[in-house]
Order: sequence, then C-alpha cells, then structure tokens
Amino acid sequence: GISAIFSHQETGLKITYDRDKSVSTFCKKNKISWHQFQSNGVIRGLKNRENWQKRWYEYMQEPVQQPDFQKLIPFEISPEFYQSYKGETLSEAITLPNPDFQPGGETFAFKYLQSFTNQRVANYSRHISKPAHSRKSCSRLSPYIAWGCLSVRQVYQSQQEAEQALGFSRQFQAFASRLRWHCHFIQKFEMEDRIESENINRGYDSLIFEQNQAHFEAWKYGNTGFPLVDACMRCLQKTGYLNFRMRAMVVSFLTHQLFEHWKAGADFLATLFLDFEPGIHYPQFQMQAGITGTNTVRMYNPIKQSVDHDPEGKFIRLWILELAYVPDAFIHEPWLMNEAEQAANQCLIGKDYPAPIVDFAVSNKVAKEKLYAHKKEPTVKKEKERILQQHVIPGTNREWQKPRKPKSKIVKAKPPKTLAKKVISNQLELL
Repeated sequence: GISAIFSHQETGLKITYDRDKSVSTFCKKNKISWHQFQSNGVIRGLKNRENWQKRWYEYMQEPVQQPDFQKLIPFEISPEFYQSYKGETLSEAITLPNPDFQPGGETFAFKYLQSFTNQRVANYSRHISKPAHSRKSCSRLSPYIAWGCLSVRQVYQSQQEAEQALGFSRQFQAFASRLRWHCHFIQKFEMEDRIESENINRGYDSLIFEQNQAHFEAWKYGNTGFPLVDACMRCLQKTGYLNFRMRAMVVSFLTHQLFEHWKAGADFLATLFLDFEPGIHYPQFQMQAGITGTNTVRMYNPIKQSVDHDPEGKFIRLWILELAYVPDAFIHEPWLMNEAEQAANQCLIGKDYPAPIVDFAVSNKVAKEKLYAHKKEPTVKKEKERILQQHVIPGTNREWQKPRKPKSKIVKAKPPKTLAKKVISNQLELL
C-alpha cells in the first residue's frame, strides 16, 4: 500500500485548499505520511513579514535539487483502478494545442528561459510597458512558473549567472525585482486567502459599485470604443497574454471608468490568463482597483496610455481590424473623425466600431471623488493599519526593501536532456 505522499505546498484557490484538507483527512485515516515542501519562496504559517525577504534570498540561493530519475521505480496502476477513479473526459478545447498560445511543457520553458537570458533581455526595461514589443522583450516565463514547468529558483539562478556572464545588469536587476514581487504577492495571498472573494480592506464593503451588464460585456469582448482597451481585451481572448501595464489599464478601466466591482472582472480574467496565479491575481486586482486603503489609487487614462505606448497604433490595428484604415491622427480617438473622414477611412463610429461607452473625463472625475472620499472612512483607516501590520516589513510602511543578498554558490539549473541547443523562435515571432 501507500506509505507516504510527497508534494509541494500550493497557495491556490479555495477549491484547491478544500482538496488539500480532504487529502489530509484521507492520509490521517489511512496512516499515510504526507510530506509537503516549500514552493518558490512562499512560507506557510507566517504571522507577519519579519525576516521574510532575508529568507527569500537564502531560499533562492540554495542549490536546485537534481534528482536521479534512473533510480525511480515506477509501478503500474490496474485498468480497473483507473476506470473507477478517472474524472470526466476533458474537451478538445483544452486538450488540443492552441497555436495562438505559448507551447506548454518543461522543454519549451527552458527554450524561453535561454532565449530571454541570452538575447531578449537586452530590451527588457525599454519595452516592458509596450503592448506589442513586450511580447518579445519580456521573459514570457510566467505561464511556465504558474504551471510548474520552471521554479522561481531556477529562473533566479539562471538570471544571476547570465548577468555575470553577459552584463545587462540594469535589465537583469529589473527582472529580478519582478521575481521577488512574484513571491511577495503569493505570500500575501498565503497569509490571507479570503481575498479571493472578499475585499482585503473590509472598509470598502460599504462602497456601492455599478452593475451595468452591457458595460461589463463590452469590456469583456473589447467593444468599449476605446481602441487600446479593446485591442488588449481581444488580444487576451486570443493569446492568453498581456504585459503588466496593459493588464493594469484594463482593470483600471473596468473598476474606475465603469466603476464595476472588482470580483466579476477578476474571475473573468482568471479564465483568460495563460499564467493565472491566484496569489498574484487577486491581490493585484484589488490593488489596481484602488480598494486596499494602503496603496495610491492609480487611474490609467487609456488615451494617454495609447499615445505613450502604441503611438503609431500598430498593436491597435493588429487586433481591431475595424480601425485598419484609420490614420495615425485618429487611431487613439477615432470618434473625433467627422462623418466624411469616417466614410473615407471605412470606419463609421457606432456602426463599424462602437462609440465610447463612457465619457472619460466625467467617469474619471466621479471615480476619483468616490474612491478618495471613501479612503478617508474610519473603517478603511482601521483596516489599513491591520493590513500594514500583517503584510509589510515590521517597523516600516513598505512591503519590500532590498537587503544585501547573502553570498552563496549558485548551482545552475539544468534543462531537460531533450532540449535542443538551438532556440526555437517561431512561437515568439507568432506571439
């Protein structure tokens, strides 16, 4: 029979937590030892963040385990056992490879890691905010980390070694800071997992949001009338990927300009992100929505973001074919074209492409007034103090400060033996 089960600690949704409790009960009932191991720098059972960052660096510097799979002794499961416990057959939409997605698996994970640390990192900081360029210049490793094809430790150590060998210190250090934030947000969720469905700051429970289903549907499917918002949502529907700034912008548009509650939007985007990680997704969504009481309320102007990060409208035209012939002068605000210009550019506003569903100047003003007024509520301030005590470094108001990295020998993460030396770039070109 089974004497022991070995697994990593998962910081997941309520459904996976309930599963873990069922497994724990099963193991106790059947006298089975269940050994769980720390995952990606996230520490179970913490009450506050004292020494957390020091322990993070120490964990990342530890050698990557290199098990000898030659010693593995597999055993066969009888057909009868399999038939009695197998689940429902998955749909082809899930089981068939999607050419618009990054390819899954450890082999491709290491190919993406190598191409990033060897070459693509050169433009990391320069392109990180650009919806088009970021698709090549960002690491694109988040799906592989989320699905367990790579560990944060493997990526961190590969990044450290590449920085020593190639330079690009500014780029690599910027990337390393994102790895730290990756674990920081999951740690926050590990310590307070109720924020999957509740406001982290309970003071916002009394804030009343809109419930406009037509607006919500327009946002979901990229029909808001704001070109960059729509391009981002359509791109996400097709490829499952969007860079961080654009994710923040579409969340801001939903929760600020449309003033919809964060929960419905968070659950919807969770079904689209190829790199969905609950511990990052829900804390970040609430932070971008401006309802933590501890962070600055960041309201993204979709027109300014469009001008700044897609000035020639290349990303917009790629995903919104209705705007293919609209000139640069109007690509960010096509509703400014007069009727003759709309006809000449084959884009009738309200027919071929929707008019803006809100007046940005008005909606932005209203949202700002509501959120900043509510931030002054006593219940919000009280909850803010609780959040700071639990989730920031003791004695500071900061969630992270960079300590000196402990000196330790780095053992390079080894790719699978099946990995070809040549980096396959066709998926990067596609995406």
